[in-house]
Amino acid sequence: MTIATRLKDYIESAGVSYDTLRHQRTSTSRQSAIAAHVPGSTLAKTVVVHHELGYALAVVPSTHRVELGKLQDIMDKRLGLASEDEAGLLFEDCEIGAIPPIGAAYGVPVVLDESFGDLADIYFEGGDHKTLVHVTGRDFRNLTKDARLARFSHRAQ
Repeated sequence: MTIATRLKDYIESAGVSYDTLRHQRTSTSRQSAIAAHVPGSTLAKTVVVHHELGYALAVVPSTHRVELGKLQDIMDKRLGLASEDEAGLLFEDCEIGAIPPIGAAYGVPVVLDESFGDLADIYFEGGDHKTLVHVTGRDFRNLTKDARLARFSHRAQ
């Protein structure tokens, strides 16, 4: 696999230019940044959460951790981490743990951490553990224009 079909179709329908970056198979977004030789602060990590009304994607830099309590306060919902089975049903064309942050392609709302700021380049999982998608920061902001912006992460040690 390279880039997930729904993701590819969504990005292309938005008229966004992108390229892909192949790397050795990894297990975490932090490892993907290292393997692909990109700054971890520019790699968007996606965490799938569930609540009583459905699901959401919490998107933070790979160098950060989601503060679930803060995210609960922001969303005003009781949250938990979605199981691998739940994520697999939502993102059928993606490998478990390689969920892209472009929730609109899958009908899932996104909460985007403010720590991305105005980065010039953003990378994210393309749906497998060997491919990153690269877009400009402007295009990433366009692809996530419906996302809620908030501060809900801290730098991992």
